[in-house]
Amino acid sequence: MKVILRQDFDALGEAGKTFTVKDGYARNFLIPRGIAYEATASNLRMFEQDKQRLEARKNREKRLAEGLQTKLDGVSVTATVPVGEEDRVFGSVTTQDIAELLAAKGFEIDKRKIQLDEPIKALGFYEVPVKLHSEVQAVIKVWVVKQ
Repeated sequence: MKVILRQDFDALGEAGKTFTVKDGYARNFLIPRGIAYEATASNLRMFEQDKQRLEARKNREKRLAEGLQTKLDGVSVTATVPVGEEDRVFGSVTTQDIAELLAAKGFEIDKRKIQLDEPIKALGFYEVPVKLHSEVQAVIKVWVVKQ
């Protein structure tokens, strides 16, 4: 089935592009959630009308993300964790923990935007990227220290 993306979707691409996907994926996931339209002639015309609003929204979101990037680039958070013998960390520091530390500093960042390959399981200093927009990424500093 051919679909037109209404909004940017990481698994497929940018809004406005036409893709061929499996029928079930389109009917059960993309269309009900408002991510895509079925690519019919009337929907193509309707999307052309929405295109200007979409471009304005994308530009506004990018400007907001760039403003947040300038604030976040210098931010440093400290996670205190319990340690055992030889400074082995009990548990780990996850994206949820980092999001909560940022919230305590006044930044409401979704944990899914924090790009942590795997949870932090050792003491030290880490630079963690935060994807604010498809084109904008900030880097925060995370200190993991013993409790």
